[in-house]
Amino acid sequence: MERASPAAGKLNAGGRGAGDGHGPASGAQPRAAAAGSAEPGELIGRALDFKSEGAQCYKDKKFREAIGKYHRALLELKALLLLLSQEPAGQRPPAAAAAAGLSEEQRQAVEAIEVDCYNSLAACLLQAELVNYERVKEYCLKVLQKEGENFKALYRSGVAFYHLGDFNKALYYLKEARSRQPTDTNVIRYIQLTEMKLSRCSQREKETL
Repeated sequence: MERASPAAGKLNAGGRGAGDGHGPASGAQPRAAAAGSAEPGELIGRALDFKSEGAQCYKDKKFREAIGKYHRALLELKALLLLLSQEPAGQRPPAAAAAAGLSEEQRQAVEAIEVDCYNSLAACLLQAELVNYERVKEYCLKVLQKEGENFKALYRSGVAFYHLGDFNKALYYLKEARSRQPTDTNVIRYIQLTEMKLSRCSQREKETL
């Protein structure tokens, strides 16, 4: 799903059908592993192609296939990091060596692909019959490490923490999302649900004292 794709998982984020997103699709490893002789631009181009294919699968509601495509895009970026980290770079760590080996335009492209893929993986998982909210949380936090104000990731983080039972963190992320889009009805509804849960928890604590 591209950045312009539908923003967030549905309100009843425990909704309907897709894969679990635990790993890349079969056959992805050999292609990425064969990237040793590829140029950085070629690897970035392949990652963009897989991301675009994933976006089309998402639009077609083929969520399992979309998950596989997004993972393959991320594998191309891992191959890129491996390729560049093998080049002489003094005492710099691999990630720093990789960044140093890219132009500014390429670096921005890599970061945008990562953000889009992790955001889109979270969106796909939220369509599953049994949602892996731990995985949704993981992907959203990866996005927020790079784009701390990303609305989709903030909202979906709140949804994930809500369903994981961490209502304080859920409320934090949901309010952060609301500060970006104050009229979003899904965000407002989840804030209401979270505040109700916190109120009930507080009431139970008082009753046990």
